[in-house]
This record gives sequence, structure tokens and C-alpha cells, in this order.
Amino acid sequence: MFYSVNIGLTAIIVVLLIVVINAIKVLREYQRGVIFTLGRFSSVKGPGLIFVIPVIQQMVRVDLRVVTMDVPSQDVISRDNVSVKVNAVLYFRVVAPDKAIIQVERYLDATSQLAQTTLRAVLGKHELDEMLSEREKLNIDIQQILDAQTDAWGVKVTNVEIKHIDLNENMVRAIARQAEAERERRAKVIHAEGEKQAAQSLMEAAEILAAQPSAMQLRYLQTLTQVAGDKSSTLVFPVPVDLLKGLIDKKIVP
Repeated sequence: MFYSVNIGLTAIIVVLLIVVINAIKVLREYQRGVIFTLGRFSSVKGPGLIFVIPVIQQMVRVDLRVVTMDVPSQDVISRDNVSVKVNAVLYFRVVAPDKAIIQVERYLDATSQLAQTTLRAVLGKHELDEMLSEREKLNIDIQQILDAQTDAWGVKVTNVEIKHIDLNENMVRAIARQAEAERERRAKVIHAEGEKQAAQSLMEAAEILAAQPSAMQLRYLQTLTQVAGDKSSTLVFPVPVDLLKGLIDKKIVP
């Protein structure tokens, strides 16, 4: 009889220990526990040591750390009818664990699907040149749209980055030709601007020399000195009539 009582007491103690062990939960600093009591939401607990009543209460763990999610490559047709493949990376985290469990089933999958459709919708409203040159603006637009739509799920989208915009080979060659034509246009504009400035400077120099005949003569003699320094043995050069007239007036030429 006494032996049977000991066995029964031991069994009760073992059952109580199992219940206590199952009731004690430890949540890390980045985890929260969404508690349901008899199927109804009751509270959010954690981090640290918490107690969950077995059978009566259930707990769902939620990670609050930032999730880095790759958005698969999407086929996008731009506003100017160019087909491209675009992929991106999405950064988000749970800010309301109860909403992330109650309001949506598998919030990770839901956020991924929403990011894919939003990426196609936003980029489809822009031309190819805007996709290539205004990535920062497009990133902000996509992030704001996603953040507004996932707010009801308790999810905060912190950042969106477009990673790659892949073009077909024909489009790459067309863009290269366009860039080359643009460089040639700029070179011609710069050359024309230089010619204009040089012509302006020559016109001003000619006006100054015309106002001072002696300056013109000195410039002519300087040019002759430079030409005479050449290795050629024979030198033929024109003599301005104005220069001869000046020499005759000074009686240098008989």
C-alpha cells in the first residue's frame, strides 16, 4: 500500500515537472511572444523569462530584427515600351508583433509578393532613362508605397534598393550609340565655343594693332625674327608698303 502511494506521488511530481518545464519560455532580446488564451489574443510578452499556461495558452514567437529579402527579377515594361529585368533588395522589420500574426498569414511571404507587384507597378510608370538615372528617387517611391501598405500588418519597410536593371543586347548597343553621339555633340559645341572665343580675341587684337601702326610694325619684325630662326637657307617674305613708307619718311632708304 505504501509502495503504491509512493508510485502515485512520484507520477504526480513528474507530471507537474513536465507541465512546469513546458510552461516556462525564454525569449531573447530580439524576440517577442504573442500569447493566445483559449484561442483569443491576450498579450505580447518578452523578452526574458515568461510563463505560459499549458493547454490553455499558446505562444507564437516573432523576430523583431531587420529582415533582408531579395526581390526576384521582374519583367518590367517601361513607359517608352522597353522591356527590362529588374531585381531589388528589401529591408523591413516587425514593429507590431500582434498585427504581424493576427492580420496576415505568413507576413514574410505577403511582404515579398507585395514588393514584387509594387516594383513592377512603379517602374512601369517611368521611362528607361529615368530608371537608369533616378534610382534614388525610385527607391524612395517604392519604399513609401510598401511602407504604407504593410503598416496594417505591423511591418515597417525601412529601405528598398534597386540592384540591377538588365537590358537585352540590342538595347545596350543602342544606348552606347546614343552616348557616343552625345559625346560627339558636346565635343563639337566645345570646339565651336573655343573658335568663337579665339575669333573674339583676334578681333580685339586687330583693333588694337590698327590703332597703333608702330605696334603693327613691331609685330611684323617679331614675326620675321621667328621665321629667320628656321634652318632654311633662302627666306622670302613680303614687305608691307606702310613699313617702307615709314622707312622712307625717316630717310633710312635712299
